[in-house]
Amino acid sequence: MSLVRLKIKGISYSQTQNGAYALILNEVDGDRKLPIVIGAFEAQSIAIALEKEIKPPRPLTHDLFKNFADRFDIVIKQVIIHKLVDGVFYSSIICERDKIEEIIDARTSDAIALALRFNAPIFTYKTILDKAGIFLKFSSKEKDKDENSDESIMVDEILQEGETVEIDSGTNEGYSELTIDELNKELDKAVANEDYEKAAKLRDEISKRN
Repeated sequence: MSLVRLKIKGISYSQTQNGAYALILNEVDGDRKLPIVIGAFEAQSIAIALEKEIKPPRPLTHDLFKNFADRFDIVIKQVIIHKLVDGVFYSSIICERDKIEEIIDARTSDAIALALRFNAPIFTYKTILDKAGIFLKFSSKEKDKDENSDESIMVDEILQEGETVEIDSGTNEGYSELTIDELNKELDKAVANEDYEKAAKLRDEISKRN
């Protein structure tokens, strides 16, 4: 089976279910997207890895794994999303130590959070992308305006199909009234206080402005 390389396009959120997120993966040499519903903690961990300027005062679980692996010369070479059963994605982490390769099963959200920290490529099989990949089509004028909205609707559609996640509640109320400087100050405070739920929401609001 042929492998297809994926890149992370971003993290979208549900418009109807607070705290529900979807990781949006995009095929590198194509237009199909692979949405994967993830929990709030995993969304925060991935978002922090994507936003290089956010430095948690203490290591998150995935940061701890990275530090542990570095100490014992373990390298993650790649991540493969290798199976899709009843709407659930299964992944493998390909590791190497002393030129010996090992394959470790992992939840897809954890595997991707680690892949980001090791700068490891992410792949899936063409058959999985053929089955679960979707297209989002926009006109050139509407693309920037409607893309976030359509991806949010996409999360709702996935949730309606029966995939469940552990979620935390919360809204972005009040952030729209803050300036960019105020948002960045609040983001720094949230990270210092290890309030990564708030940090993720502030990051989303800042991203919308840029």
